[in-house]
Amino acid sequence: MKIDKQTNSHTYWNPYFGGFILGIIIIFTFYITGRGLGASGAMKSSVVTLVDTVAPSHAEHNAYYSTFISEDDSPMNTWLVYEALGVLIGAFISGGLSGRIRWRVQHSPKISSKRRLVFALLGGVLFGLGAQIARGCTSGAALSGMAVLSTGGFVTMLAIFGTAYATAYFFRKNWI
Repeated sequence: MKIDKQTNSHTYWNPYFGGFILGIIIIFTFYITGRGLGASGAMKSSVVTLVDTVAPSHAEHNAYYSTFISEDDSPMNTWLVYEALGVLIGAFISGGLSGRIRWRVQHSPKISSKRRLVFALLGGVLFGLGAQIARGCTSGAALSGMAVLSTGGFVTMLAIFGTAYATAYFFRKNWI
């Protein structure tokens, strides 16, 4: 990536090249681990560990949490946790090397920073709840499903983009 210091504009990777690399990584992940990528598994492990630390008796007697708790192994000892940490660390390294790390809220001039943050938080909570209801994140289901040519993966991807386009119409004034 190049940075033009005079105009402060960034030249990013071609998104098609990025998508191609992501596809190769997913296929490689299937080959090595037998399953696709997914960040919701790392979040689940983190939440289970937190609940087990704060309220161990609740976690032990809860039907959901108890399935992930073991005397021999921590829920945090999974490759998905290391994957998510690697993504975060890599993002900070990339942002630091390119000079893009700073405190700011990007938003349209038509809305306030506070409203943008409220919508981002609401969207994140809805995404997290949906990932738990669906037993995995939508992007992981779509990308991993499509990587193995699963009909469900293609249907999931169409549903994600179809819903996004339909919803974006009603919320576009917040960004345009």
